[in-house]
Amino acid sequence: MNSLNDELSKSVQLRKTGTTTVGLACKDGAILAAESKSTLGYLIASKESEKVLQLDDHIAMTIAGGSGDAQALARYLKAELKLFSIENQRKLSVAGAATLLSNILQGSKYYPYYVQLILAGYDQTGAHIFDLDPLGSTEEERRFFSTGSGSPMALGVLEDAYKDGISVEEGGKLAIRAIKSAIERDIGSGGRVIDVCTITKDGVKITRTKIE
Repeated sequence: MNSLNDELSKSVQLRKTGTTTVGLACKDGAILAAESKSTLGYLIASKESEKVLQLDDHIAMTIAGGSGDAQALARYLKAELKLFSIENQRKLSVAGAATLLSNILQGSKYYPYYVQLILAGYDQTGAHIFDLDPLGSTEEERRFFSTGSGSPMALGVLEDAYKDGISVEEGGKLAIRAIKSAIERDIGSGGRVIDVCTITKDGVKITRTKIE
């Protein structure tokens, strides 16, 4: 048990090194967004890191924590979603993808992936957002969520400005505002751009907005 607690403590410390990601549920889709600063200790390793990753043509994920672990999980999920599509001649639902990811994380709990994730997508039942921790605990967010060291600032903006029935266009603008708020006050968040991912019935679209 002590070894598990030690691993979880390391995971929490890794998440504190920096990142801000947000996810919003909108009336006509889902929005994911993240800043692009990547750190290696006190070194800024990259100012244009990709922290929003497309997993399928209806699902995407934000990453916070260890980049290597997050990227490995993304490759794992992409392969599993592709196999499911081939074998079943249909796309896995967003809830199904979240359960799959939860099971992968739970199965590795003694050597956990050092990540905190937001998975979002759009399927036959509409838009869905899930947040997941390193042990695979999953929660469907009906409104919004944020991860990373800048999340307190981002959540403050979202709590103040989010409205039920918000459109993806309005949601994208709000997500950028929340990320910018975190960048202003969180030393671990920054970079040159903000990635905004819009997921609707038409698919996944990721755009980069330069930080002024």
